[in-house]
Amino acid sequence: MTLLAAMGTNTLAASEPTAPLPGLLPWQGASEQLIQEQGDWVTPAEATGFKTTPDYEATRAFATRLAQASGDIQVSVIGSASSGRPIQLITLSKDGSDPRSNDKPTLLAQAGIHSGEIDGKDASFMLLRDYIQGDKQLRALIDQVNLLVIPILNVDGHERAGPFTRMNQRGPDNAGWRTNGNNLNLNRDYTKLDTPELRAVVEVINDYQPALYLDIHVTDGEDYQYDITYGYNGAFASDSPAIAQWLERHFQQDVDAALSEAGHIPGPLIFGVNSSEFSDGISHWTASPRFSNGLGDLRHTPTVLVENHSLKPYRQRVLGTYVLIKAALSTLAENSAALTKAIASDQKRRPGTQVLAWRANEKPDLSVYAEQPFKGIAYEKRQNPISGNEEVVWLGTAKDYVKLPVFRDDVKAVEVKVPKAFYIPRHEVLVISRLKAHGIEVSNPVKQSSQVTQLTAETHEFASVPFEGRFRVQAEFSEKQRETGLGNYVKVSTDQPLGRLATALLDPRGPDSFFQWGFFNQMFQRTEYAEPYALVPLAEKMLAQDPKLAKEFEQKLQDKTFAENRAARLAFFYERSPYYDRNYLKYPVLLEY
Repeated sequence: MTLLAAMGTNTLAASEPTAPLPGLLPWQGASEQLIQEQGDWVTPAEATGFKTTPDYEATRAFATRLAQASGDIQVSVIGSASSGRPIQLITLSKDGSDPRSNDKPTLLAQAGIHSGEIDGKDASFMLLRDYIQGDKQLRALIDQVNLLVIPILNVDGHERAGPFTRMNQRGPDNAGWRTNGNNLNLNRDYTKLDTPELRAVVEVINDYQPALYLDIHVTDGEDYQYDITYGYNGAFASDSPAIAQWLERHFQQDVDAALSEAGHIPGPLIFGVNSSEFSDGISHWTASPRFSNGLGDLRHTPTVLVENHSLKPYRQRVLGTYVLIKAALSTLAENSAALTKAIASDQKRRPGTQVLAWRANEKPDLSVYAEQPFKGIAYEKRQNPISGNEEVVWLGTAKDYVKLPVFRDDVKAVEVKVPKAFYIPRHEVLVISRLKAHGIEVSNPVKQSSQVTQLTAETHEFASVPFEGRFRVQAEFSEKQRETGLGNYVKVSTDQPLGRLATALLDPRGPDSFFQWGFFNQMFQRTEYAEPYALVPLAEKMLAQDPKLAKEFEQKLQDKTFAENRAARLAFFYERSPYYDRNYLKYPVLLEY
């Protein structure tokens, strides 16, 4: 049998290179009543039957039209992409009042951080359209809360659109690209803030102080029945446990009820632990701060990562997103007092230790889906002549998984003692500017000197390839206490609402620290060296003056490898001489406990 024959009827003509996707379960829902097919306010997506999404200029035009139709809607520019394209923010508030000062809680809904995942834009446009057309429920909600919408964050990726950008996703036909114009994934930039797009988002968060932040995506990976999934860091591994409890008790309960009533199937954020065998279980992920929900957890900004299921049709996903945003407005209106209390409680927490990284528990929790099974899709594994291995084939039929294993990221992988303060050399201007961009308070030291801890990299390893435009580095550190003058340093106290974020950024042992992102790679560089004609007579002088050193050198010579290595023998003396660079391998940020 030939290879093509073995592939069967799924063979595609060369003129139709579209990737075949698994079969669909039939779907109908009450949210379909939200669609307008005629009239002056049919949105661009509705006008095409949700086959496409409007391009950048058409999106801007529709946003402007919304603002012209209602004084409650404002459109502003919050920044620009690397290409210079402006990034828009749409503001909806009662009588057009300023959300920063009207004493109402604010919901921030962000779309298109991955521009192929643009559901939030078209859902928001439908919702805003319904508001200006007099929807009574929306009008009542906006009496109590504000809505901010970023329709497209990654505007450059949005314009790199076409039918072949999202192989694993059902629509729109002109989905955009994942990364920005510089090929950087904005959804990995929440700590380092290398991109102008993310600096604009964090400025919005600092400026408007949203009570709730929705980061709207489309997921990939496994097939399952859920169409709208979302997640946040659980209280079991959270730096904002009171907020996590509010999200579970109020947001999740209210949103799930609204989605279910509208005919959707809400579910948890889903990551399979084994792409070859879904029944092995799923991960309950604890996000690090390079992601929106991880950063929100550290800065005590309630943040939900929404991941609509990529295999569901675009129409269904957009309608579910509309319902989710409206339900979020409702739960914020009804439960804002409890959320305000939770935020204040978490901002006041000052634990003595902090977990900088979590890992999965090897023991799964089988109770999560014991009574209500996981709503999955059946699959089988078939030997494939292209890969030469068994491949998963999703069958497009519903299957419930009872007691599906859930592996929680609740094991402490990296835990550190939280210092009272960090001291950063004033010449580290990039690091200081990024801290200020986050909203972290940076001040001048009060004391002239202090007993501080200096960290030295004893071993280190650079990544072999760049990640998000940077060569990351990991190290093992030794610690040494010393009295140090502070005149050339700025101070970052951890006794502030963003103190835990400061610790995650400045303690180099954390995976999303500025150190591991490569902001301090200069500490691994030596620029002064010793010439043998000067070092050899210096070594002779050192031996003559220091019997202890001479004894140490004689002991080292017992090691044949050392004894036969001229460079190592000379380095022995150079490293112990007053000429050696005392800043080499020293982490420049000092810690005060």
